[in-house]
Amino acid sequence: MQGLLKDLVRMESPSREPGTQKNILARLESELQKLDFLTFVMPGRKTGGYLYARPTEKGKGKPVQLLLGHCDTVWKTQTLMEMPLLEKEGKIKGPGIYDMKAGLTQMIFALRAIREMELEMTLNPVVLVNSDEEIGSIESTSAIRKLAKIANRAYVMEPPLGPDGNLKTARKGLGRFTVTVHGVAAHAGLDPGKGVNAIVELSHQVQQLYAMNDFERGITVNVGMIEGGISANVVAPESRAVIDVRVENMEDGDWITNKILGLKPSVPDIQLEIDGGIGRPPMERNERNQELWKLAHAKGLALGMDLSEGLAGGGSDGNTTSMYTATLDGLGTPGDGAHARHEFIYSDQLAMRTALLSLLLLAEPTIKN
Repeated sequence: MQGLLKDLVRMESPSREPGTQKNILARLESELQKLDFLTFVMPGRKTGGYLYARPTEKGKGKPVQLLLGHCDTVWKTQTLMEMPLLEKEGKIKGPGIYDMKAGLTQMIFALRAIREMELEMTLNPVVLVNSDEEIGSIESTSAIRKLAKIANRAYVMEPPLGPDGNLKTARKGLGRFTVTVHGVAAHAGLDPGKGVNAIVELSHQVQQLYAMNDFERGITVNVGMIEGGISANVVAPESRAVIDVRVENMEDGDWITNKILGLKPSVPDIQLEIDGGIGRPPMERNERNQELWKLAHAKGLALGMDLSEGLAGGGSDGNTTSMYTATLDGLGTPGDGAHARHEFIYSDQLAMRTALLSLLLLAEPTIKN
């Protein structure tokens, strides 16, 4: 297992460099073909595409269970020169190892263990590995949505929450909005009174946006980028802000969307242009997701693990699958440092979490409602 994992980490695969995805997708495809899976790689237009796989023998009449992961990382090529693959003090470190090449390794070896032990799954495993998750699954979401609609359940191989390895039973929804302010240009020295400064207006709008934060409800509004103006000696005719929004449920998502889209200028002769919305709906703790969590907790106890659940502030493709089917996220290997330079997994947990996934794949169908 560690051999495959280290090979995958050495195959650097940044989301925004589509050409780097070919090797890792080909390696995963080869591993699945060895398990008698029918595979194909769907090429992307702006991304590295995605890998789809299912058993050659369909298992006619069997429900479907979706195994979902991504092979792209946030790390640029040659990051290994600065963050080398290291094994030390019970940890394996390297770019992308926690998020989420360990999860991909678990996926392969869980299926391999079931096959080699000649055990039978009552649900047909269907695999999708995309290469654009870290940039919003811009090209693969439609395929994920189609598979989720026909699946009895979805297992998402993202890393668990922190060193304790809590499974992710809820995720916040993500929204992205852009507020563009149109003012009136004027010479800052000769005719400042004839101008209407778009930057000043934007500062008022930023205060309105920050007032929408409600931490008790789990609503966060962050102005992460601003720009504006054309020259220091010109009253700024335009400014712009990009806003990140996180919510725990779609009711709050609709509420905050209406609040942002309803922003009004504070002075005359200003025009506001507001675009955006909730792009990834929240993964909520609904009944079917909780049933899957209870199943995982029971299987964990059988392996000597007392698992816990948690809410993740970030989104994943589990947000999409949760709209249509029972979803359990964070089934990867415990560690820490997603998107951080200390990224690692605990080496002794790789096999344990693979055993857990194996038991989940062998479980009877869950209730879908």
